[in-house]
Amino acid sequence: MNKYIYLLCFLFFATIINAQEKQMSISLEEAINFALENSYNTRAAKNDINSAKEKVWETTTIGLPQINGKVDYQNFLKQPVSLLPAAAFDNTTSTVNTVEDYFDLMPNREPTPPEGFIPVVFGTKQNVNATVTLTQLLFDGSYLVGLQASKTFLKISKQAEEKTELITREAVINAYGNVLVTEKSISILEGNIKILQKNFNDAKKIYENGLNEEEDVEQLEITLGNLKNQLNSVIRMKEIAYQMLNLSMGSPINTKLTLTDSLDGLAEDNISLELINTEFNYNKHIDFKISENDRETKRLMMKLEQSKALPSLSAFVNYGTQAFSDSFSFFDSNQQWFQSSLFGVSLNVPIFSSLGRTSKTAQAKIALETADLRLEETKQKLSLQAQKAKNDYQLSIQNYETSKKNVGLAERIEKKQRIKFFEGISSSFDLLQAQNQLYTQQQNYIQSMLDVIAKKAALENALNLPIK
Repeated sequence: MNKYIYLLCFLFFATIINAQEKQMSISLEEAINFALENSYNTRAAKNDINSAKEKVWETTTIGLPQINGKVDYQNFLKQPVSLLPAAAFDNTTSTVNTVEDYFDLMPNREPTPPEGFIPVVFGTKQNVNATVTLTQLLFDGSYLVGLQASKTFLKISKQAEEKTELITREAVINAYGNVLVTEKSISILEGNIKILQKNFNDAKKIYENGLNEEEDVEQLEITLGNLKNQLNSVIRMKEIAYQMLNLSMGSPINTKLTLTDSLDGLAEDNISLELINTEFNYNKHIDFKISENDRETKRLMMKLEQSKALPSLSAFVNYGTQAFSDSFSFFDSNQQWFQSSLFGVSLNVPIFSSLGRTSKTAQAKIALETADLRLEETKQKLSLQAQKAKNDYQLSIQNYETSKKNVGLAERIEKKQRIKFFEGISSSFDLLQAQNQLYTQQQNYIQSMLDVIAKKAALENALNLPIK
């Protein structure tokens, strides 16, 4: 029996561990598509759209019939007393305090005017009042403007989602590229360390045989130590780079990822000279559309202030029933209920606001003029941004081609210096210079590949190219 319990516990914990250690093999395109569905910003943008849709309906319902019910129950713990002049009931000279006193004394009194007041209680101790009211807005300029504004708000939310998708795509591309850079750097550093370790071991044996100086061995040891430190640093950065990619995709940061694309392959695939010649149309750019909607919002705000000078008209009809009793007998079959109903129309006409409405309208008009200025500024900025993105992308391609050539040259130079060093023709400083030049060119080459990928993504955003 215990064996089965242990087996079930093992399977349970194995399932939990497997769920926690989620793994994913993914290409750059798959990473982008995954992020467009699951990234935190994307999901938040979709929620904003759903909220905007509800806001549109909320505003629409203001002009639709509204029905409200109300039930009031009252129980006077101490009923209020009203005072009536005694002269209204009695012609005697005696002062009476109650109606009962008045009737008791009436046969024995002379018909003289009384003095004082008679305390009287009106109504019953308990009552219930139930009403149902139907209201309908017939005309309100503010409502009509608000309805237009809510639809504009929905449009802005959808455009914000489109903007979010473009930003998410660029973020995933950069994060994916950074992971590949760390992987490529580790591979290159491990290769350099392997070669340098062999050089160091060979130089040390030569020194032990008295054929070179100790300084040559120490110089190689310093370079080897620096490379190992760089490798350890990049290995630590690798974990962060993977977590950043997971974060940009919207997956748990500890998800184990296996990238199926290579840095070299992506760099070659992202070279597109036709993209540089793509014509820019600011009217289709998402930032320009957002700016246009901002301008439309300011226009509606001005209309809203203007509409506040118009009258508003509404109608209502209600039906109610009331019951009165000195005890709680409202559910008894013999309880008497009294019905009532009312229909009415309400007209509200703004007459004079001490020029307050005029001032608010003037402010809204100024805000609209500012929005027009910002719209023109956005048009100019986007045109400049597109041109700069094209130049940066073209430069990144040129740098990539140059770096690719230079790294080959640096490898050959370092190899020749290494041969000369072990043949005793050149010094350790010549070899060190060649090695540092190679390492620098290798890093430049890696960075140039990342720049091609990143600058293309930036250009696609600047041109507002749709996501494939």
